[in-house]
Amino acid sequence: MKITVLSGGVGGARFLRGVRAHVREAYPDGAGGSTASVTAIVNTGDDMWLSALRIAPDLDSITYTLAGESDEERGWGRVGESERVSDELRAYNIGWPWFTLGDLDIGTHLARTSMLRDGLTLAEATDRITSRWPLGVHLIPVTNDEVETHVLTQDGADLHFQEWWTRHRATLPAARFVQQNVEAALPAPGVVESIMTADVVLLAPSNPVVSIGTILGIPGIRAALRATRARVVGVSPIIGGSVVRGMADACLTAIGVETAADAVALHYGSRASGGVLDAWLMAEEDASLAPAVEAAGIRASVVPLWMRDTETSAALAAAAIAAATHSNT
Repeated sequence: MKITVLSGGVGGARFLRGVRAHVREAYPDGAGGSTASVTAIVNTGDDMWLSALRIAPDLDSITYTLAGESDEERGWGRVGESERVSDELRAYNIGWPWFTLGDLDIGTHLARTSMLRDGLTLAEATDRITSRWPLGVHLIPVTNDEVETHVLTQDGADLHFQEWWTRHRATLPAARFVQQNVEAALPAPGVVESIMTADVVLLAPSNPVVSIGTILGIPGIRAALRATRARVVGVSPIIGGSVVRGMADACLTAIGVETAADAVALHYGSRASGGVLDAWLMAEEDASLAPAVEAAGIRASVVPLWMRDTETSAALAAAAIAAATHSNT
């Protein structure tokens, strides 16, 4: 069983932790001759250069979560962090004073930057960084090219996504999102292959606009999703008309999509009609919206979506894989 997950952010990280837990339970050490592998294609639109370091927030959040190193209370960074280096940088007026990096996190950024300066690609650097821990998931950045997301606000400002998201908390109304250089970007080696050879492709409950949307914007990704023999199943990031975490509602509003489970499914679209989805997992709170999803040619499954712990995340992953299998029959 080859499982490929399009992922980004904290929601994607927790979902991947659930996928790994389910796989370990369902396919223990290849028992009975059955094996399973999990590949995560990770958003890089949040990446940036800051204080001469290459920062990759989604790759790092997913790495730390799978490694058991993430700060679950803050929702970002490494557990047990100190911030002495950030304090020093602020004293020199270097970087963004509102964007705090922990010392252990800076160690990761220094390692990545050193590898990139030595000529490694982002994917190669990611392989080296993640080899430190037995993650159980192969992480691939969606592209080795720099495709940073910028936000054009309604008052004419052009902000890096991190400034709009972290400093302003998405309170500045966005006119549109621009993934710089996206037209010239290429999928990283292994990305298209992991989609084309998968038995199941899952869209994590990540931000549909700036996480999954950025991945889908890389040339060749949508075509691979439409051509793969695998069924493509998405998991709603919306429960009961509200975002589970973060401020994805501000992103959806900017592109004219309602913050609703059925609206996001229709935004992705049915694969039979030129979109990317075969099936869609919706929360029990949104069961009344399932007929609209079905009418669009997307099989709707109503299941518990709250990822309160590893067990509930694993149950959600199992439901997503089951939906792919059911769609195949």
